[in-house]
Amino acid sequence: MLRRFYNRVMMLAASPYADAWLALIAFAEASFFPIPPDALLVPMALAKPRSAWRFAAICTVASVIGGALGYLIGFAVFDRVAQPILHLYGYGPAYQAFQAKFQEYGLWIILIKGLTPIPYKIVTIAAGAARFDFWVFMTASLLTRGARFFLVATLLHFFGDAVRHFIEKWLTLVTSALAIGVVGGFLALKFL
Repeated sequence: MLRRFYNRVMMLAASPYADAWLALIAFAEASFFPIPPDALLVPMALAKPRSAWRFAAICTVASVIGGALGYLIGFAVFDRVAQPILHLYGYGPAYQAFQAKFQEYGLWIILIKGLTPIPYKIVTIAAGAARFDFWVFMTASLLTRGARFFLVATLLHFFGDAVRHFIEKWLTLVTSALAIGVVGGFLALKFL
């Protein structure tokens, strides 16, 4: 099954509609789809290294627009669908505490999660559900998603296959360590 999926992704990357597929996957992944756009960005950037930054720009714009949809899902649908379930199980106060924490630390959550391969849809929906400031959310999304996709594209542009192997093996660890460093620095500043 994994081999079939890999072959399908490679076929999409070689397709004349690859840019549209990349945009669609980046958009959908930010709001509801489980597959990250890297699955298409990496083979496309490896196949056409001179277009890597264009592919990163497509991913960034589509992901941020998809993030707006995720925000809308959290903002508009969460109360109607999830809120009654939370109250049924007695989690209403816990959810209110979550909203308060997201208001306080939401920017940091968005910045950290936007840089990592952790599913971004979780952040987009949570931001909407917590009623986080939409324009701060969009700005942070643009910065972090852009940084993430342009980093991948730049590395692939200059280092090709060697970087692909590194990304497949270590990117989650590296971005997670960076996120821990950012959080640690923030906590140190807050409590010192």
